[in-house]
Formats: sequence, C-alpha cells, structure tokens
Amino acid sequence: MARIIGAIATSHTPTIGFAYDRNKGDDPVWAPIFEAYRPIQQWLADRKPDVLFMVYNDHVTSFFFDHYSAFTLGIDDRYEVADEGGGARALPPVKGHAALSHHIGTALMADEFDMSFFQDRALDHGCFSPLSMMCPHEPEWPVSIVPLQVGVLQFPIPSALRCWKLGQSLRRAIESYPEDLKVALVATGGLSHQVHGERAGFNNTEWDAQFLDLIERDPIKLTQMTHADFARLGGLEGAEVIMWLVMRGAMSANVRKIHQSYYLPSVTGIATAIYENEAMEVPAGTAERHRAHIGAQLQGADALTGTYPFTHARSLKGYRINRFLHRLVEPEHRALFLAESERAFAEARLSEEERDMIRRRDWRSLIHYGANFFMLEKLAAVTGSSNLHIYAGMRGESLDEFMKTRNAPGAIYSVAGKEAKSFSWDNAKDTRVKAKADA
Repeated sequence: MARIIGAIATSHTPTIGFAYDRNKGDDPVWAPIFEAYRPIQQWLADRKPDVLFMVYNDHVTSFFFDHYSAFTLGIDDRYEVADEGGGARALPPVKGHAALSHHIGTALMADEFDMSFFQDRALDHGCFSPLSMMCPHEPEWPVSIVPLQVGVLQFPIPSALRCWKLGQSLRRAIESYPEDLKVALVATGGLSHQVHGERAGFNNTEWDAQFLDLIERDPIKLTQMTHADFARLGGLEGAEVIMWLVMRGAMSANVRKIHQSYYLPSVTGIATAIYENEAMEVPAGTAERHRAHIGAQLQGADALTGTYPFTHARSLKGYRINRFLHRLVEPEHRALFLAESERAFAEARLSEEERDMIRRRDWRSLIHYGANFFMLEKLAAVTGSSNLHIYAGMRGESLDEFMKTRNAPGAIYSVAGKEAKSFSWDNAKDTRVKAKADA
C-alpha cells in the first residue's frame, strides 16, 4: 500500500525560480535560498519518493475568476510549465501520477469534500518555483506529482480548519491506495507578505517564527484562527499559509522536524522545512475498509448492462476527443470541421482511431472509447442528426426500431440552434435509414 514518508514545507515566491534560472547561487544576496534547499535535495535523494503531493495555489495564470474553486485536484498524467508573461521557464513538463490522483479524488468526494478536477492546465510558480530547486530535472524529473490547487485569492476561501480536515482525509486516501508507493507531501506558500495596496511590502518575522513553531508543535491552534487573523499577522497574501495545514493534517499528531530555514531578502519570508512522521503502521483491514467506503457510491454500477460511468480514468483517456467535440460550440471550429474535417482532425492531433469513429458517427464505439454523451450530442447537432439517432445507434437499432419503444414515436429532437436550417430527419425517408452501430 502507499505510505506517506514525510513532508516538505516551502515558500513558493517567484524569487526562488528567478534565482535558480539566473544561476545566482554565488551571489551573497541569493545564496541563502540555495543553501535552504540543499537539505531538501539530499532528503529526496535519500528517501526516493515515487510521488510528490503538491499543495499550491495558482496565481490567476491557468485558473481565472470565471470559474474559481476552493479545492481543485489535478488528474492528468502530465503537467506543463505555465507562461506567466514573457514565456514559460525552461523546465521540462512533470509527470502526473494519474491513478493515484483518481483514487485521491474519489476518496475526498466520498468524505464529502466538494472537489473540482483539472486536466490540460499548466502549473505556475506556485508549484514549479520550489520544485525547480528541490529536484534535478534534466532530462526529466525523478518523481511524479499529484497537484492540489487551493483557491486562496478570491474570498470566501477555505478556512484553516477546512484545510486541516482535508489533510486528514488525504492521509486516509493515500494510505488506502493499493499500489506500493512512497509519497512525500509538499506544502507551498508564504510566509508573511502582502503584495497589494498601501500595506504592500508588509512582513512580520516574529509571526513567521511563531507560525513555524505552531505548524510543527500545535497545528490545532492554527485551525482556530480566522483569515483576518492570518492577514493581520502575516499580510493578506501571507494568509495562503493555511495550505500548509493540508500537509500537516495528513501527518501524524507528532512529527520530527529534521530541517528548517528562514530568509527574508525582500517581500516574502522564505521558509523551508522537512518533517517526518512518528506514526504507527496502519492496522490490518483499515485500508480495505476505506477502499470500500470510497467505492460505495458506484458499487454495482459496472454490472448494469451497457452502462459506463464517466470516471476520471475514462475522462483522461477520452480527453482529446472530448475536447475536439466540445469545441464544436465555437463557430470557427465548427465551420472548419464541416468544410475540412481532415484538417480539423490533424490540428487537434486526433489518432486515426479517433478520426474514424467521428467520420462514421460510430456512437457506440465513441462511448466505449471514453467520449462523453454530451459531446456526441454536439456532434449530432452539427452534422444534422438527432439525439434519437444516437440512442438507436448505441443500441444497435434502426431509428424506426428505437422509436417504436418510445411513448411518442414522432418526437425527434436535437440541441441544434439557429444555424440549423433543416434536419436530416425532416422527411419520412430519412427516418428509415439504419442508424450506424458498432457490430
């Protein structure tokens, strides 16, 4: 089973990545930052974790305020470096451990955390600034990651207590994962800083020292603080240290601190720390019971004939084709598909298998492959088919055969909008055409 081997706490200010990219290790101003990460580099080299669970916040780079979530878990198998202005940093993408992500996501939902999930989004300095200092990465990173993005920039944000409780659920999730994995937690953010308004440049080194002591020895006291408390003591943006409580909640009650550093060169208090658990081995049967709890909601659904729950795994497999079909809501993409479908396929880098299913309108195979029904609905609307054609095709029936099973055999419909001038089923002949189905 997977186990948590320890945790790393680190600030994620962009100055860390700036110092690394510009080889500032010999500059007296920047050297303390490099010194702070050497124990972390050694610890990772010695302990060799398979996965880093990264708790970070995006800085309105890959996520925007049109849809802003409290807890957003990455479920992808690869994460690129985000362009935050002026080009992305010269770092390779990092592998995602998709299977562990899917397990953790399902576990957190089973514990009634209302999660959001993301794929195909780059990670900004909240993740890559400290990561570039922590691990060698040429030609590739030595570990996979599972990123958890916490929305701390638009209030209301999760409370410190909620972050702590999520960490407790996270521990149960990781320890119930059946594969033998070594997982290290990484909490990023802070320490004291404020980057907006007349209070910009605020720091509080006394609070930073107190916080580092509390996160190690008495984290419960931190869970009793409000966002206003954190802002008063450490600056409004410094309140992002509540993310450290996700990490701390996933650790044992007593931890052993084996490294800590603190440096305030400019705007943000830069801290690093390493903690190891002082925990007992998980009792036999505990993991099995938790896996049963995690899977309870879908238990038996896979036994329903012709039923395919759209899980994270199916979503990841079908992401490319679902993205292509979803983009049919964009007039330019829709026009290109109708006029030059092969060019549209090529630009989307669809595989030959994916292209063939779309060409043949093979509704059943598309569902089996991992396409979501509501993407098929869009394809049907654009190409002049009805929803009923899809249903018949998935059942291997002609439209007439399927319509005989309905209470209103003449009710044929589509989601097509004002651009649809006529439909292929407008005359009797078309309704008798055999729906395409996978043999």
